[in-house]
Amino acid sequence: MSKPATASTSWLPRFGPLVAVVTAALSGVLVALALTVSTSVSGITQVGTAVRVGLPIARASLDLAAVVAVGFALLPLLAGERTPAAARPAFAKARTVVVAAALVWAVAALVCLVLQTAEYRPGAPAISFGDIRSYVDTVAAGKALLVVAGFALVQALLATASARLGRKMPPELIVGCGLFALLPLPVTGHATMSHFAEHAMVLLELHIISVVAWTGGLLAIVVLAARHRALLATVLPQFSKLATVCLAVAVATGVLNALAEFVEHPTVQLWPGLFTTSYGQLLVAKSVALAVTAGLGGYTRWKLIPKVIRHRHTALASFAVIELTMMGLAFGFAAVLSRTPLI
Repeated sequence: MSKPATASTSWLPRFGPLVAVVTAALSGVLVALALTVSTSVSGITQVGTAVRVGLPIARASLDLAAVVAVGFALLPLLAGERTPAAARPAFAKARTVVVAAALVWAVAALVCLVLQTAEYRPGAPAISFGDIRSYVDTVAAGKALLVVAGFALVQALLATASARLGRKMPPELIVGCGLFALLPLPVTGHATMSHFAEHAMVLLELHIISVVAWTGGLLAIVVLAARHRALLATVLPQFSKLATVCLAVAVATGVLNALAEFVEHPTVQLWPGLFTTSYGQLLVAKSVALAVTAGLGGYTRWKLIPKVIRHRHTALASFAVIELTMMGLAFGFAAVLSRTPLI
C-alpha cells in the first residue's frame, strides 16, 4: 500500500524540464557550430578548438543561468498577494534556485572572459591575469562581462537575504537586479554591421529581456508549481499574460534587428542571404524554434489554462517540456548567432 504524499514530497522539484533545456541548448550550439565551420586562411593564426567550441558553450551556459535566475525570481511576483499558504515551500526552493543560478551566471561570465581573452590572443601559449586585465582595459566586451558577473553576485546576495527577511526584501528588487545583468552584453557582444547601432542595441536588449523572462518564467512554473494545482491556477494565468507580451516584443524586435542587418549590409541581400549565409541559416533555425514555441504557448493559453483554473488534470507538463526544449534550441542557436558576422 503506497503512502500518501506529504507536504514536503509534494514540493519536490521536477528537474526533467531543466535537463531538457540544457540538453537542447547544447545541441543547438553544436548544430550552429557545424553550420558556421570555415576553412582556415593561410598566414592567419586560428583560435584553438577548445576556445572555438568552449566559448559558445560557455555563453549558452551564461544565458541559461540567466534564464533560471530571472525566471525563478519571477515566481513570487506571478503569485502576488493571492499566494496559497501551502505554497511557501515552493518559494523557499525558488530562492535557493535563484542563488545557485546567479552564482553559476557569475562564474560563466568569468569563464567567457577568460575564453574571449584567449580568442583575442590566438597565438599566445597561455593566458595570464595580465592578459585578462589588458583585454578588459582594451575591449568593451571584457568590461561588460565583469559588470554581468557583478550584478549576478548581487542578485545571489539579495536572494540569500530574502530567505531571512521574507517579504521585507521586495521580490521586484531581485528580479530587477537580474534584468539589469542582461543589459551590458548586447551592447558589445553582437556581431552587427548596422549603421543604426544605438537603435539595434535597444531592440536587442528588449529581445533578450523578453525571451529570458518568457523562458525562465515557464521553467519555474513547470519545475516548482506544476504539481500544486492551487498555486498553478494562480500563477499560470498571470504568466500567460506576461508570455503574450514577451512573445510580441521578441517577434517585433527580432524581425527589426534581422532586417537592419540585411538592409545595411553592402553586398548581402535578404533574399537569398537568409539561406545562403551562415548568419541567415542560424537566423532561420532560431526563428523556426521560436515559432514552434509560440504555437505551443498559444495552445496552452487557449486550451489548457481554462482547465488549470478549474483545477482539472491537463497535459501541461508535457507541452511545457516540448516548449522549453524548443526554447533551449533557440538559445543554443543564439549563442553562436551573436558571434557570427553576416558575410
